[in-house]
Amino acid sequence: MKDLERGREIAGRIVENVRRVIVGKDNAIELGVIALICQGHVLIEDVPGVGKTMLARSLARSTGSTFKRIQFTPDLLPSDVTGVSIFNQKTSEFEFKPGPIIAQIVLADEINRATPKTQSALLEAMEERQVTVEGVTHLLPRPFTVMATQNPVEYEGTFPLPEAQLDRFLLMITLGYPTTDEELRIVGSQQSAHPIDALDSVTTSDDIVLMQDATREIFVDDLVREYLVAIVQATRSDEEVSLGCSPRGSIALFRAGQALAMMRGRDFVLPDDIKELAEPIVSHRMIVTAAARMRGARGADVVARIIDRLPVPGAQVKGIIGR
Repeated sequence: MKDLERGREIAGRIVENVRRVIVGKDNAIELGVIALICQGHVLIEDVPGVGKTMLARSLARSTGSTFKRIQFTPDLLPSDVTGVSIFNQKTSEFEFKPGPIIAQIVLADEINRATPKTQSALLEAMEERQVTVEGVTHLLPRPFTVMATQNPVEYEGTFPLPEAQLDRFLLMITLGYPTTDEELRIVGSQQSAHPIDALDSVTTSDDIVLMQDATREIFVDDLVREYLVAIVQATRSDEEVSLGCSPRGSIALFRAGQALAMMRGRDFVLPDDIKELAEPIVSHRMIVTAAARMRGARGADVVARIIDRLPVPGAQVKGIIGR
C-alpha cells in the first residue's frame, strides 16, 4: 500500500509539472504518464504545431530519464537508429557505437516520414527492449519508452505505419487545437522564453521503475477482465472493421487500467477506467473497412459504438462491494 501511495504521488508531480508547458491538455498528459507507468510506448498524432514534440520533451524532462531524439526523414537508415559496429584498428576488434535508440525515453519525431525499412528498426526495441546489431544483442535501459509523433497520413511525404508497429504502441494521443483562452495563455507564457527551458525534473528514473512495479499489485476483478476482453473481441466481428484489435490490446487495456486506478488513488480497477481508456488504446489497433472510411468512420467511432452497446459490470463487481 505504501508503494501505491508513493506511486500516486509521483504521478501527480509529473502531471503538474508538464502542465506548466502543455496548456489545456490534461487528458493527453495523463495518458503519457500512464504509458510510462505501463512500460508502454506512445504515438502522438496530430497536425503540425499543436505541441506533439513538446509533450514528449516535457515528460522526459520531468522524469529525469536519459533522453534522445531521432528526427525521422526519408533518407534515415536503420543503423542511424540502432547503432553500428565499427572496426577499431588499434585493438583489431569491432566496437559497438550505440544509436539514439539506447536511452530511457526516445522521441521518434515525425516517425511516418521515414521509409518502412527504417520504421521497422524500432520493432525489436519496442517489443523486446533490446536491439540486435550484427548478431550481437544489446539490452535497453529501464525504464524504456518510445514517444513517437506523426502527422496525419493524408499529408504529403508520409509513409503509413505498418499494422505490426501500430500494435506495439500502448496508446495513441491526439491533441487538437487549443481554445481561444488556452491559446492566449500559450502566447503569453512564451513572451520572454519557452516554459520548457525552465522545466526541472520532479522525479527520477528509479521512481518510474517503482511506479511500474507497484502498479502490478492493483486488483482487477474477473468481471472487469471479461469486460475489457469483450470490448477487444467486439472489434473483430464489427461490420465496419476489416482487421480487429489483437490480444495485445487486451493486455494494454488491463495494464493501463491498473495505472489509471493508481493515479486516481485506488487499489482496484473500475469498469469506468476501462471505458475511459478504450478509445486511445484500441482505436489505432484496428483497420476500418474502405466503405466505412468513405462514410467518414474512424476507429474511435467504432470503439464508442461498441462501448455503448456492451453491458457494463456495475455495482455487482465482485471484490469491490463490501470492501
